[in-house]
Amino acid sequence: MWADLKKNAVLKFIVSSGVTYLFLYLIYQFIVRRNTYYDQKFIGTIINGSDFFLHLFGFNTFTVLQDLDFQVIGIDGSNGVWVGSNCNAISLFMLFVVFIIWYPGHQKSKLWFIPFGIITIHALNILRVMGLALIAKFAPNWLDFNHSYTFTFIVYAYIFVLWMWWVNKFAGKKTNAA
Repeated sequence: MWADLKKNAVLKFIVSSGVTYLFLYLIYQFIVRRNTYYDQKFIGTIINGSDFFLHLFGFNTFTVLQDLDFQVIGIDGSNGVWVGSNCNAISLFMLFVVFIIWYPGHQKSKLWFIPFGIITIHALNILRVMGLALIAKFAPNWLDFNHSYTFTFIVYAYIFVLWMWWVNKFAGKKTNAA
């Protein structure tokens, strides 16, 4: 079994990525998320970023920043949108990082590409929350659909594009580790 794993690069990537992701996911679920302080602070950065840019575009907004997983951003005259632990994109960061770590490529390239990916995924998530706040104001009947499908597709498609960029531009080169 282990000999087959070492010989088959695809199988090695899938098993290594899966085990690493599961490990990181369990750490997040049972340590980070249970200590809501860090989770809520990170959600606060999403709300504050969304609030900043909505103000920049001339919208009057409101925010509710509280511990205990109750954080809301909205445009005046709407109910706003709740931003919870599942909305913070940390599991998406982990997925992206695991894919890059276990896929071949220069370690030096990974040192800049991983932070680049995390920062741009975070920025896209801020844009996502802004979009949801706008939908909550101007087309609230479309909020659930866009939250569940449109923005989910956009974020996962972006992560796939990042990974394909990595595969096509940086992978296939010899690596010292991973």
